[in-house]
Amino acid sequence: MTTITVVKKEGIAAIAADTLTKWGAGKESAKYIANSEKIIKIGESFIAVTGNATFKLILHDYFIEQGNDCRLSNPAEIFQTWNRLHQALKEKYFLMPEEDKEDALESTRMDVLIVNPHGIFGVSGHRTVQEFSRFYAYGSGSDYALGALWADYDRNGMPASKIAERAIEAAAEFDDGTGLPAQTFTVRLH
Repeated sequence: MTTITVVKKEGIAAIAADTLTKWGAGKESAKYIANSEKIIKIGESFIAVTGNATFKLILHDYFIEQGNDCRLSNPAEIFQTWNRLHQALKEKYFLMPEEDKEDALESTRMDVLIVNPHGIFGVSGHRTVQEFSRFYAYGSGSDYALGALWADYDRNGMPASKIAERAIEAAAEFDDGTGLPAQTFTVRLH
């Protein structure tokens, strides 16, 4: 369980994530887990991940190994990168095949948000890539986070980083799968 957010405002892009890990009914907060962060830095991009806690380790390992071959500047590049990642998830990282035959595509079983100088992007489990114009949220507390993003976005003087972080705080208040502290990063847009 996780909540992650992205915001683009006044030439700045921000990404935020909670730091709670859940295993069934058990909770592991940042107070007890030293590596509780859900945002990784790859080149000029920050990537926040939902899903199994192992996914952040897999993404970090995969992107470090791929080096400059992973391009994340626009939806087409991200889609190509994610298709190659999906193949690696199955061959190298032992992603379990889908059980639900109703889906047309195999899922990576994670949703991610990406922030870099080119914009704010999301990749859903079925590898749909979207470029967002203002803000977005994924995860178990995303409904609460989206409401907070909508309420705060047009407030004068509130920077992208504060908007993204407050959305995580709102999710943590109402969603039992989201916990503080929040982790936040910003980049200047081109």
